[in-house]
Amino acid sequence: MGVSGCGKSSVGLALAQHLGGIYVDGDDLHPATNVVKMSAGIPLTDSDRWPWLDKIGRCLASADDTALIGCSALKRIYRDHIREVVGARVSFIHLAGTPETILRRLQARRDHFMPPALLDSQFAALEPPGADEEAITVDIDQPLDKVVAAIIASLEEVQS
Repeated sequence: MGVSGCGKSSVGLALAQHLGGIYVDGDDLHPATNVVKMSAGIPLTDSDRWPWLDKIGRCLASADDTALIGCSALKRIYRDHIREVVGARVSFIHLAGTPETILRRLQARRDHFMPPALLDSQFAALEPPGADEEAITVDIDQPLDKVVAAIIASLEEVQS
């Protein structure tokens, strides 16, 4: 989870491969109307997000094996909703970075519907996971292999 450009797809794919699970890009689960809206530089509202969050929860709930879905899940209420739809344990991995780091990534990215102009709205909406949530926070300002290693180490620590 995290704002656009934090590395959800890259980290999710690498982590799923390491864990022997599947990765689903939450961007692929957005209704077309959401993609059109974001492409036009218009931030999504909560009512835009609910059907998408339902679909994410159903996708996780129907997985037969370890499943990772990259999605923003910016607010606690969104994460709680996903947990409710899944009806089972859901862990979140918050890929955290500074606005400057993420803006550089967004500006370098090509062929994605999310424009850098929406980054401020994403940070304004972001509610980092609370201490009472099952979540891991990792600093993304390091190479991909280090981010994945940090997540794996945190997962192993939680499981022991």
